Amino acid sequence: MCIYWGVTSNYSLTNPYSHFIYPITYLFIFFPGAVGNSLSIYVFFQTSQRTSVNIYMQNLAISDLMFVSTLPFRASYYLLGSRWIFGDILCRIMTYTLYMNMYCSIYFLSMLSVVRFIAIVHPFKHGKVTNTKCARIVCVAIWVFVLAAASPLLNKGIAGYRNPVKCLDLHPSSTHKLLMMNSFVLVVGFILPFCTIVFCYVFAIRALLKSRAPQSRRAICHRKALLTIVITLILSLICFLPYHILRTVHLMYSSCSQASLHKALVVTLCLAATNSCLDPFLYYFAAENFKAKIRSLCCR
Repeated sequence: MCIYWGVTSNYSLTNPYSHFIYPITYLFIFFPGAVGNSLSIYVFFQTSQRTSVNIYMQNLAISDLMFVSTLPFRASYYLLGSRWIFGDILCRIMTYTLYMNMYCSIYFLSMLSVVRFIAIVHPFKHGKVTNTKCARIVCVAIWVFVLAAASPLLNKGIAGYRNPVKCLDLHPSSTHKLLMMNSFVLVVGFILPFCTIVFCYVFAIRALLKSRAPQSRRAICHRKALLTIVITLILSLICFLPYHILRTVHLMYSSCSQASLHKALVVTLCLAATNSCLDPFLYYFAAENFKAKIRSLCCR
């Protein structure tokens, strides 16, 4: 079975490995992801202190919740042996939502790193560059760009398959087109944002090593800023980097007969999906007043 863009080709559709791994992973992600992101959105709406960091995190949580809501349908498809029973419209939404969430998440995480980087390296410009109005404009731009860029994935529903019960599968004849799409998405959707996060991490560390700020409110702010950048970098390394590397290698050099590569791709796609239930940890440790609000809700 070959995997292209998180969906599978017509090879070995009864492969027990993916039919076992995908449902377990998706259902495991669904419950903490739904609860964590729903609670996070509620907290962000309840928090009176509106900051650019919280705005980016709020949009990230909304994106994650949209993706998590599709996981029961994806799990059901594989549990039923690659049989789609939910109609054409939901079929079109499945792959579209996966990549909408993935690249919105990458962009929002990179913007969080930029905001925190500016707070460390250019604190006097922080208010001008990272105000809430600017954050809202950037969020709208990210949504519009990603939704438009992913729109070709909406073109193919169940009518695009010879077998009307298929949904999340692609025929190998699409490989050349997907390779072209992958080249663009790899650079614009992952490499540029990922390099931005790495840049922020390296130069934030460099600035903090040079700084001799006392144990004051500014030092606490610096620690929270660095924590945000570190967590976003870890999430990118674990969830997104392996998938983009293996997807590119597979499309360029591999054949469908390599079972080991197929299994690796299944695992990396599951890691990419896991990001949607890991982001609430970022909110808890790095969002403004998020931890205090959660504790107050628990006390109630």
